[in-house]
Amino acid sequence: MSTRSLAALAAALVCALLIPASSLAAGGSFIEPLTKVSTIGTTVPANEDVNPYGIVNVTQTTGSLVAGNILISNFNDNENLQGTGTTLVQLTPGGRLSLFAQINPAALPGPCPGGVGLTTALAILPQGYVVVGSLPTANGESETAQAGCLIVLDSSGHPVETISGPPINGPWDMTAVSRAQSTTLFVTNVLNETIEHGETPTDQGTVVRIDLRTRPDRIPVVTSIKVIAGGFPERTDPEALVVGPTGVALGAGGTLYVADTQEDRVAAVPRALHRDKTLEGAGITIAQGGYLNSPLGMTLAPNGDVLTANGGDGNIVETTPAGAEHQPVDTGAGAGGLFGLVVAPTSKGVYFVNDAENTLELLH
Repeated sequence: MSTRSLAALAAALVCALLIPASSLAAGGSFIEPLTKVSTIGTTVPANEDVNPYGIVNVTQTTGSLVAGNILISNFNDNENLQGTGTTLVQLTPGGRLSLFAQINPAALPGPCPGGVGLTTALAILPQGYVVVGSLPTANGESETAQAGCLIVLDSSGHPVETISGPPINGPWDMTAVSRAQSTTLFVTNVLNETIEHGETPTDQGTVVRIDLRTRPDRIPVVTSIKVIAGGFPERTDPEALVVGPTGVALGAGGTLYVADTQEDRVAAVPRALHRDKTLEGAGITIAQGGYLNSPLGMTLAPNGDVLTANGGDGNIVETTPAGAEHQPVDTGAGAGGLFGLVVAPTSKGVYFVNDAENTLELLH
């Protein structure tokens, strides 16, 4: 048997151990029937922040949050400097824009080293609290990037606390899962020794699990923080500021999928909700290369497949839990235009942000 055949067999055995049998028998592609792209509206608020990154569906009306809307974070300011955006906006499905929050770095309720530069890390908790990542810079250059934090806002857009300090270091993307009166955040971090190594990749990227107590009418309380995966390559980049582990999505059996941007991979971290030890080696490879081209944002399709946004070509790629790739869909955003994405509430399309045009768009 050839070396390539042995490698393929080993990968298949790993997948079989990670993924329940029911997931292996998933049906056809979710994304292939989606052929039309419609522009919903601009993501640029009155202060002219640009470069939309994070995106999440609003599922319940609470405070200023309106069910059915889409909440979006902006990473750049009106001078297009990366790591300086301070606004969160809501768009209706019809394209009406409203400001949810404009965060003043000088008025944060807790520490956030470096200030505010809102990343793709964005989630809404059951009580209407919003958590957004900050990877700030002083001038849009990677040399001035600092550790940042997670900023917790109430449902009216007012910051109420920050989550900072090791192991939070450049929170880049995030997903959340809630159960009863608790929520777990999975956060990718991209600044561990990255600035020191510059454009030479260093295998220090991490996934951090944060457990929160989320009780009614109380500010979320952190109950535990743990690094559950490490060894992801990360580096600075003159165009993208930083390249490292980005999107995360929790799949069947508690397997966490991670977009390894530098290596064009989808990796898996098994038992992510209950893992006691850090899984090193950048997780377990589910898929690499093929249609994957600098995967950034990630979400889970209704059929259990993983959807990733290609930063390299503007395509959305669907990967099964077993590593098979369906034909990708070209969003028209082009290289560098695609970042955050989320399945539409109807499950009949995918909302995504187009960084090149500063718009919210729908693939349907």
